[in-house]
Amino acid sequence: MPSLRSPGLLTPPTEGPRDPRRLSPTLPASQAPCPGSDLPAATRYPDWASYKLGIFICLHCSGVHRNFPDISKVKSVRLDFWDDSLVEFMSHNGNLRVKAKFEARVPAFYYIPQANDCLVLKEQWIRAKYERQEFIADGKTVSLPGNREGILWKRGRDNGQYLRRRFVLLAGEGLLKYYIKDQDKGPKAVISIKDLNATFQTEKIGHPHGLQITYRTENHTRNLFLYHESGKEIVDWFNALRAARLQYLKMAFPDLPEAELVPFITRNYLKQGFMEKTGPKKEPFKKRWFALDPQERRLLYYKNPLDAFEQGQVFLGSKEQGYEVHEDLPKGVRGNRWKAGLTIVTPQRRFILTCPSEKEQHEWLESLREVLSRPLTPLPLPGAPTETAQSDR
Repeated sequence: MPSLRSPGLLTPPTEGPRDPRRLSPTLPASQAPCPGSDLPAATRYPDWASYKLGIFICLHCSGVHRNFPDISKVKSVRLDFWDDSLVEFMSHNGNLRVKAKFEARVPAFYYIPQANDCLVLKEQWIRAKYERQEFIADGKTVSLPGNREGILWKRGRDNGQYLRRRFVLLAGEGLLKYYIKDQDKGPKAVISIKDLNATFQTEKIGHPHGLQITYRTENHTRNLFLYHESGKEIVDWFNALRAARLQYLKMAFPDLPEAELVPFITRNYLKQGFMEKTGPKKEPFKKRWFALDPQERRLLYYKNPLDAFEQGQVFLGSKEQGYEVHEDLPKGVRGNRWKAGLTIVTPQRRFILTCPSEKEQHEWLESLREVLSRPLTPLPLPGAPTETAQSDR
């Protein structure tokens, strides 16, 4: 049967009885996976392959590919049998060749999902590439959307109910508006693209298409929690907002190359979760939801995960400016229910926090230290606040 050793795609397994139809992958430099190839760069020896597309995929992506049998068909590299025709097909394709075809023109604003991203992003990325073929060289160009209008379900600030709202994106004006009713002449809110972030928060929102939009207003962070029944529609909205953000960044920083602006389009929280905190006057510990924004170097906290506004926030400067995080609690301080603690030291005060487990404590310490070790961003961000925590919160 044909051997795939020469292209460096597949070689027989080295352990156990040799069966030429059970194949074990190796990926030399010529076939190494790249971001967006449905195979994380760290996955050097993938266990799965799409024999309809001719690519190797990781375990996470194999599950997504299985959902679309009209696009992709999946086999185990090591456990399934491969006939001669499939081996030959794999030998003439491979991740880099398929990537070059189906990702020939991915716009800079288009979000390419990573291993830890939610399912809807991965599904729509695969559909956009292989089903709709949006990025092939001779296909229809994915134009940078200037305006967009449509209905999204928005969570009410006070009652928590999700209601239909009409959203209008005006990229040229750098604005996102939403209206209570379709026929309303005036918007309920006008949001500047300059201060906007968008991130999928499916678990927190409790919907597989849940999107969180965040923006600055009157020295606070306002959260909008949205969803749409259609996965394509919500991902299209997400990428339209990213396109508008990139357009703004290019105008605001004309001397910076596009590649340096892309990381600032949108960002995910580095870590989120419950901790307990006490105030500067040793008030009782209270349970709060914390969210760490690495780009703006803010640790925000809320009474509940879906609150519209934060109760307080801590700006995290650099180590050189006197910001530190220490494991455990100060001497003589004990938490309420949780014993694993940490202390954030700022030039203004100390923030004493407890975590529900040692695992959570270590993850928070790692995430906070990562932010403190980062150089201050060259891009001017919204005014970095001093600590706005309230002692009675």
